Amino acid sequence: MSKKDFYDVLGVSKSSSAEEIKKAYRKLAIKYHPDKNQGDKQAEEMFKEAASAYDVLSNPEKKQRYDQFGHAGMGASGGGGGGSHGFSMDDIFSQFGDVFGGDDSVFGSFFGGQGGGRSRRSSGSNIRIKIKLTLTEMKAGVEKTVKYRRMVQAEGVHYGNCKHCNGTGAVRRVQNTFLGQMATNSACPVCQGIGKIIESKPKEANEQGLISQEIETVIRIPAGVAESMQLSINGKGNYGPGGGSAGDLMVLIEGIEHEHLTRDGDNVILHLWVSFSQAALGDSIEVETLEGMVRIKIDAGTQPGKMLRLKGKGFPEINGYKTGDQLIVVNVYVPVKLSVEEKEMLEKIGKLHNFNPAEKEKSFFDKLKNLF
Repeated sequence: MSKKDFYDVLGVSKSSSAEEIKKAYRKLAIKYHPDKNQGDKQAEEMFKEAASAYDVLSNPEKKQRYDQFGHAGMGASGGGGGGSHGFSMDDIFSQFGDVFGGDDSVFGSFFGGQGGGRSRRSSGSNIRIKIKLTLTEMKAGVEKTVKYRRMVQAEGVHYGNCKHCNGTGAVRRVQNTFLGQMATNSACPVCQGIGKIIESKPKEANEQGLISQEIETVIRIPAGVAESMQLSINGKGNYGPGGGSAGDLMVLIEGIEHEHLTRDGDNVILHLWVSFSQAALGDSIEVETLEGMVRIKIDAGTQPGKMLRLKGKGFPEINGYKTGDQLIVVNVYVPVKLSVEEKEMLEKIGKLHNFNPAEKEKSFFDKLKNLF
């Protein structure tokens, strides 16, 4: 099951400030706090999920990696200590000194404090596209020019302040709970938190004042990407209404199957077929790599299943400094049909001492017996 987007978990966008991210986490931490939801496993999971998202988005370095590569950029654990399951309660509560401390403590604004709403520009939605890449392109990195359509604000749209929220974008509610009086701010249902409503717009625009526009952009694919990895191109998605910022372009990598080579992590796998005589006598053979043909040596007496290694011929780590290898699995070809002459030749060879596996097995046990 795919992991939830950290921005969606906290209800923020990529353009949100560090303070907005912190406030969003505070709100969720209070809502799903175990003391308020005793025995509620779902609330506990969402409490951990919010903490995992905040751990990544509050750290500039982690956030930058996540913005570009998504969960794949967080490493095998998925980032944030391994998703919600990697966070212990001790880890989460250790954050609270920074998140809930200070004069702007969430307890002051949510438990009887004042705190007012303010308008916000709506962030646009993301657009998702797929790009197919060969193994060679994934290894070396490549630039791809893509065309797609996105929503932008139409010319001639005019806005006015929302009367329901007086242009603040938020409405305030006060509730009596078992913890005392709780005041919360929520997005205005009329203007959807923008603080503005459309007064006039051109006919071709939708109810949000947006129109569809074709866009062409160059996407730089870094070396080492893998199939199913998702890249994020900032600001290339749909624009939000009311002069809101643009969402992102999410690029899903799809692989094009290679005729002979396959990928295993950062390694490249090649199954090489050789004849019996090549395996027995040895040979020098050209084999395919993602960078062209190279010549390798097959030692005399090479056994079926032996693995040869071409160091550095694999994929570079996308977040590291190592490069994988090309692994060559040697398979010995056994013909299915034989002529009468070929059968006679093989029958003669099979009677020779070095071609009799029973003799080899006997020799092995003789040596083992001598050891004791």
